Amino acid sequence: MYVPSHFKEDDIGKLQQYIRDYGFGLLVVADEGGIEANHVPFHLISENDGSLGQLQCHLARSNPVWQRLYNGVRVLVIFQGPDAYVSPSWYETKAETGRVVPTWNYLAVHAEGTARVVEDSTWLTHHLHRLTDQHESGMGSPWSVDDAPTDFTERLVKAIIGVEIEIKSLTGKLKASQNQAEKNRAGVKAGLEAGEGAHNRAMAKFIS
Repeated sequence: MYVPSHFKEDDIGKLQQYIRDYGFGLLVVADEGGIEANHVPFHLISENDGSLGQLQCHLARSNPVWQRLYNGVRVLVIFQGPDAYVSPSWYETKAETGRVVPTWNYLAVHAEGTARVVEDSTWLTHHLHRLTDQHESGMGSPWSVDDAPTDFTERLVKAIIGVEIEIKSLTGKLKASQNQAEKNRAGVKAGLEAGEGAHNRAMAKFIS
């Protein structure tokens, strides 16, 4: 991913939080079998041990891509945060010089690492609990995996394969009008906040 210096985000804590906030990622595998991408919800495991953390997910056993993940194959996981079109009409310099063009603001995190396949039912069950609890935490009446009949969930566990990815590198790009003058950034923020769509308002929060 091309990342100009003014759009680079290298704060590991922030990058890990972005992964938690926007955890529906794109798992990309590229080898002699070709390139394949799968859209998967991820759970990030991070410890205060100096590592970048581990990404955990699961795939349907019927999805043949997991068979390409043995022997520590290197994979790429892409996380996409909010994004929004930026109109030149929001820049104050439009009236001053006219030298403005449209652009797009967005947040993206790329995680590269080595993957391993997990078929252990205990690991899979624990993973499903953590992934579900993460997304149910904000609900008024959180649902738990334990709310479903045990025989039902056990059958479902047998139908999935776990994947754990040891993160080796994190690349973050936050394009939020940092290369614009303060008056233009203020105009973009106001324009996004006034626009329709939650994605516009979400992107506006990243502009300072």
